[in-house]
Amino acid sequence: MESNSQLELAHKFVRNTNTTIFLTGKAGTGKTTFLKQLKAELPKRMVVVAPTGVAAINAGGVTIHSFFQLPFGPILPGQILNENPNASEASVRKYRKEKINLIKSLDLLIIDEISMVRADLLDGIDEVLRKFKNRNLPFGGVQVLMIGDLQQLPPVVKNEEWSLLSQHYDTAFFFSSRAFRSSQHISIELKHVYRQKDQDFIQILNEIRNNHLSQASFKELEKRYLPDFNPKNKDGYITLTTHNARAQKINEEQLEKLKSKTESFGARIDGQFPEYSYPTDEDLKLKKGAQVMFVKNDSSPEKLYFNGKIGTVIGFEEDAILVKCEDDHSEIEVHPEEWQSIKYSINQESKEIQEDVVGQFTQYPLKLAWAITIHKSQGLTFDKAIIDANAAFAHGQVYVALSRCKTLEGLVLKSKLSESGIICDRSVSQFTQYIEKNPPRKEQLEIAKRSFQFQLLEELFTYSDLYRVYRNINKQLQDNLKAFQGNLPEKIKAGFDAFQTEILSVADKFMPSLKRYCFGDEKLDDNKEAQERIKNGCKYFTDKLDQHLISIINDHSFETDNQAIEKVINEYLKQLHELSHVKLSCVKSCVNGFKLDHYLDIRAKAHLEKVRFRAKRKRDVVDENVEHPTLLRKLKNWRKELSENINAPAYMIASQRSLVDIANMLPCSADQLKAVKGFGKKKIERYGGELIKLVMEYRQEKGLGMLNFTPEPEVKPKKPNTKEVSYDMYSEGKNVREIAALRNLSQTTIESHLAHYVGLGMLDLKDFVEKKKIKKIKEQFKKHGTDSLNPVKEALGNDYSYSELRYVQSFLRNSKE
Repeated sequence: MESNSQLELAHKFVRNTNTTIFLTGKAGTGKTTFLKQLKAELPKRMVVVAPTGVAAINAGGVTIHSFFQLPFGPILPGQILNENPNASEASVRKYRKEKINLIKSLDLLIIDEISMVRADLLDGIDEVLRKFKNRNLPFGGVQVLMIGDLQQLPPVVKNEEWSLLSQHYDTAFFFSSRAFRSSQHISIELKHVYRQKDQDFIQILNEIRNNHLSQASFKELEKRYLPDFNPKNKDGYITLTTHNARAQKINEEQLEKLKSKTESFGARIDGQFPEYSYPTDEDLKLKKGAQVMFVKNDSSPEKLYFNGKIGTVIGFEEDAILVKCEDDHSEIEVHPEEWQSIKYSINQESKEIQEDVVGQFTQYPLKLAWAITIHKSQGLTFDKAIIDANAAFAHGQVYVALSRCKTLEGLVLKSKLSESGIICDRSVSQFTQYIEKNPPRKEQLEIAKRSFQFQLLEELFTYSDLYRVYRNINKQLQDNLKAFQGNLPEKIKAGFDAFQTEILSVADKFMPSLKRYCFGDEKLDDNKEAQERIKNGCKYFTDKLDQHLISIINDHSFETDNQAIEKVINEYLKQLHELSHVKLSCVKSCVNGFKLDHYLDIRAKAHLEKVRFRAKRKRDVVDENVEHPTLLRKLKNWRKELSENINAPAYMIASQRSLVDIANMLPCSADQLKAVKGFGKKKIERYGGELIKLVMEYRQEKGLGMLNFTPEPEVKPKKPNTKEVSYDMYSEGKNVREIAALRNLSQTTIESHLAHYVGLGMLDLKDFVEKKKIKKIKEQFKKHGTDSLNPVKEALGNDYSYSELRYVQSFLRNSKE
């Protein structure tokens, strides 16, 4: 493609900035070629998506819905971020770790055929990117390149869908989306038309685009109105019509007219290749003399055909179809071609985004081509075409149909074009006029480049995410200090205090100079003072992060009885571990200076590297206050076994602090055990004998003597009653659901335990059943007796639960006794 100033400007914006770009242009201005060049040359980590399956296959990408896992119906604002109270659970998708990592590493998102993308769909993309990237930036900080022509096919929106969406959007077009409007975007219009060379024809197409078809141009088009035109097959004309049924009818009728034998060719489909993406018929039926269109560019070195080329089938061979095209000297021997369905993933070795082939569609690259819909012709080029657009029903259809042709002479109008048929949406015209009047300037490119550099450096030296998690874990540890053993609370507090003064405060003071460097007279790449400052800053923060964060994560000790708190602490530690890895990788990448491409590469790979965090294995935390750690270990093992036997949380038997006190005090009698915090009369009755026995065995083993101890007669320990355990937990303030979860028992079982104590008068019936219900339940038990709940439940109905009946039943039985 020859030199093109708009294409060059677009390439520089994509490569050197983070600006949202809408790349548009008339049909045949090279948009598709530009997309292919970017995929081949650009170092940024990119993904290509399109609104339909066929468009995605043609662009070498995937569909928007499959990549972002978005619903097909209307997407209301806040729905994906789960901020919309009206969003259904089904609309909030769960994303696999691989997809999240891929999105986190993304630099550039290319959306092809943007004219067909609805505003709510673009906002859905924005919400997904914000969810996993930067929540405060449009599209999560990912650069978005949107390619398409608004004068071509519009988004499809049903009346019932628009009744919902119209409450949030002015139009269904992408430029009405909140994300696009809030972004710092530019629009670049490609002016040079490669498809048509005839300036008069180009002028006519431009007038149709702008909804201002002059009388002179209308007369020129009327000359091409030939209602009785009936070409021969060898002439190579294709009919473009508005509806699929009309195109299919024409093809079937023309094929039926041929007297030759029908040949069928079945496609081979391997792996995952959705039916809506099939580029041609799965069961392709052809005859000798059939007019066909190539639906793929020739993959062989000869390049004998291209997507959209028209020809006639002249014969069949064992593994080939012979097609003759007008103006070609010889027939083309057509062999099956392969289309690939791709899926994006991360290469585990290089950490690059790679395209994985997940399916293949193998078939002869042909389809019947006496007729095709205007919708399916988008992106194709024809030498000769018959346009039947009298029933044009959507904005852009007439323009798409006419602009498929290379010349005005190759164009035949089957039906007259009415002025009403040349539909142009007013909002599109206004937006297009704005684009034409506000093209980006070279100065904007320089400002955007500097802004992008500052954005990256600001991100590099911002530690708010780490600070937030650090603050949260410190608060949890300090609020629950008595629940922990080990040095983690102390280390985190000291590290957090130092993090605020030596990292957070210093970084804040660093920002003004960075901004001055980025927007100063000298470019950042050439500014030695700026590069030296960045180097020194990165060396400083590398050391401080290692000292006040990394070393603590890698070397600490902590243990707690409280499983809920333990889970929260480990989750915070995991977050700190992952965030600090990414931050440290980015900071280290700039210790020799800031280079844009290098930084982007390191940052993306840091998000993708699998940083394993494993919570410290449960082990004895040897605290300096524990005088006999070996005994403490034995006490914990005893508690663990008993906890498993009676289905009760370990701390209900004895708290960790109680075990530490026993390991320090070595109590040898029930009286001495009373001095241990948390051990009252009940616990001593239940567990005292076993604990004293463990202590005495330890004393004997270590030769510590009995400290003038006169052993009491051995009392066989009383096995804890499972009902008592539930009663004790309820007395401590836990509800039925919590007790059931902690004991790994059903709620019904726990209710039966507590009902027992209601019957004994140790728990108040009114705490479990409403007063007005008690009276009615009692009346029914009086009628039916207290032996069974079922007749009472049938009499009272669904307003009364079995649990409520069970409590009253236990109460009445005890009253009788």
